[in-house]
Amino acid sequence: MSLRIAILTVSDRSARGERADLSGPALADAVQQLGWQIVRQAIAPDELQVLREQLSAWADSGEIDVILTSGGTGFAPRDVTPEATQSVIDRPAPGLGEAMRAAGLHITPHAMLSRAIAGIRKQTIIINLPGSPKGAVENFQVVAPVLPHAVELLREDPHSEAGHQRAVSS
Repeated sequence: MSLRIAILTVSDRSARGERADLSGPALADAVQQLGWQIVRQAIAPDELQVLREQLSAWADSGEIDVILTSGGTGFAPRDVTPEATQSVIDRPAPGLGEAMRAAGLHITPHAMLSRAIAGIRKQTIIINLPGSPKGAVENFQVVAPVLPHAVELLREDPHSEAGHQRAVSS
């Protein structure tokens, strides 16, 4: 299954052109290695209303299966990506954030400082990732294996439940 992915880098400095966006391209490479399609990619400042509007517009377009955000998930005062995401999702998907933090703890104790969340808006999954290219890709790789099935479930694909059936012995 080919997924339609949008990548939103959240960084004041990158949005102002003061620093190159490294995490967005790193994520795009990881997504494309899976054969998935990048349908949108943008950079936004750490501004709550800007993030809300961008996430809502992309999720409501019907053209995107998964939105990956990179950045704004830490403890700094301007890190508001989780709050923006929380304000636009219909339903949380806590297992994705929990899995990323659990996997990250095997790499660095700083993983427990991540405030990243994930959730669903209509038929789009929104996942917050760290701002560093390495951290963004590592966290993406944790959740990537379940995304095709999650999208099938959201699309109410009749085949999505096939893997959940137990074999009946005769």
